[in-house]
Amino acid sequence: MKSARDFFKPLAAGAPEPLRELPVRPSRVIHFFPPHNDKLVAKLPELVPTVDIMLGNLEDAIPMTEKQTARAGLVKVGKTVDFGSTQFWTRINSLDSPWALDDLITLVGEIGDKLDVIMVPKVEGAEDIHYVDRLLAQIEAKAGLRRPLQLHAILETARGVTNIEAICAASPRMQGLSLGPADLAANRRMKTTRVGGGHPDYLVRADAQDGSIERAVYQQDLWHYTLARMVDACVTYGLLPFYGPFGDIKDTVACEDQFRNAYLLGCVGAWSLHPSQIEIAKRVFSPRPEDVRQAQRVIDAMGDGTGAIMLDGKMEDDASVKQCMVVVSLARQLAARDPELAKAYGF
Repeated sequence: MKSARDFFKPLAAGAPEPLRELPVRPSRVIHFFPPHNDKLVAKLPELVPTVDIMLGNLEDAIPMTEKQTARAGLVKVGKTVDFGSTQFWTRINSLDSPWALDDLITLVGEIGDKLDVIMVPKVEGAEDIHYVDRLLAQIEAKAGLRRPLQLHAILETARGVTNIEAICAASPRMQGLSLGPADLAANRRMKTTRVGGGHPDYLVRADAQDGSIERAVYQQDLWHYTLARMVDACVTYGLLPFYGPFGDIKDTVACEDQFRNAYLLGCVGAWSLHPSQIEIAKRVFSPRPEDVRQAQRVIDAMGDGTGAIMLDGKMEDDASVKQCMVVVSLARQLAARDPELAKAYGF
């Protein structure tokens, strides 16, 4: 067993020291792009300033015949596109594939100084993170990198959810977790073919009233348990939780509902598979101006933050201040990146 002191030692001679504090930056939307598609890559300079995170996808949605082309395309993007203050991520192929090792060696060796986070799909336990952790240290040392890359795990199997705490605690590189609803649904043998979101058959029905045959029906959230557990694990270990993909691009209303559920539960952002979802994610994962103003009002009224007061007929106490500080702190982080939000928030 490692001692606590050893946890923050590099895993390879010459590798950069592990991070002791997670860099927290606005992360409302992770926008995916296929690096092998020249037409979409050409639009990156326009898209990059509109998102918090731009991710070059090498795994699902990339045909097997295009894996090497996508990898080479991502290297070119890393060398030619100016990402400014936008984070630059990649999702490598799964660790049980014949492409993952070459993904890591090529990307870290060629553009490791440009990448911020490597997303690892289908993580099932701490052993998966330990493998990538050691390998990255060796490649970083060989490439002469000064800054360690971070890791982001996708929960896509029941075993991964079962081992979620061990995954979060596996390495100082761990940046966060994302929910992968499609693969997780298949692994759990859930009877849905949707990529995220609710299902009309997953519902509760109101009791019959006075013999009436009309009974209200309420659709439930298939992912509430998993999201809540993911948020708790991330907060416990100082990581960032994300909602993953919402597959029905046309249904922007349901997409916004799912993103808002995740936001209220504690997620910091969500994936975007299409430009139409970018604005949805940015809107949902940014506190409403009226909520920011009310939160600041409570903070101001509470003075030193102790005791209890009545404000507009509601009791506010030290727990209320902590809740309000979450909202105001996020608003200030986002305002520093987005002048329009800063104006809306009055900062």
